Amino acid sequence: MNLKDAQLFLKSLKEDGIQDIYVPRRKAAPVQAPAAPAVKTAAAPASVPADAAGDAFFELRAKALQCTLCPELCASRSSVVFGSGNPSADLVFVGEAPGRDEDEQGLPFVGAAGQLLTKIVQAIGRTREDVYICNVLKCRPPGNRPPKPEEIQNCRPYLEQQLDILKPKMICALGNFAAQTLLGTQQPMAALRGKIHDYRGIKTVCTYHPAYLLRNPEDKRKVWDDMKMMMREMSSPVS
Repeated sequence: MNLKDAQLFLKSLKEDGIQDIYVPRRKAAPVQAPAAPAVKTAAAPASVPADAAGDAFFELRAKALQCTLCPELCASRSSVVFGSGNPSADLVFVGEAPGRDEDEQGLPFVGAAGQLLTKIVQAIGRTREDVYICNVLKCRPPGNRPPKPEEIQNCRPYLEQQLDILKPKMICALGNFAAQTLLGTQQPMAALRGKIHDYRGIKTVCTYHPAYLLRNPEDKRKVWDDMKMMMREMSSPVS
């Protein structure tokens, strides 16, 4: 990404209300040329240079911000919620779709459910700046209604390309919708949780959505069990 493209990208972030970008510290020698915020490179295909992976990520984001494939969502949305966090993260959380607060701020999981997700992330020894968070749908369905099949179909390429570029070590699917979409199944959460699944070669854990836990706090223990299983699989066990 050249200087002009970087300036345009930073301007677009500011217009979306994003004032800060997380750039992880690296032990390697500093890169001589100016670069965009770091994107996960260790797991990138050998044939794709690190800067190409970074360019692909930001080009995908720019494309998503201009998407008009779903007329109803375009007419009602305040912003496109592409995702947030560390693009070098080894752990990605995937939810269903933005809610009202997310639509207003342009960031995923910032409402009450987002506050609970933050606590869950902290409980496993991470921060939101250590992980990446996104949704299957990038726009809020009016009235927070369930996504329509055609909306899922239109938005699926953005999520798939996001995950292809990020190449995390683990995906955590939050809620039935995200889990069933990623895994291509209709099985309920009760049948999906407690196991390690595979999404296109990436280990995947399914657990209850934080919004569900706000209504059913008695199931928080089950989510904690899922988080401990996930971290053990990532060789980062928590007590």
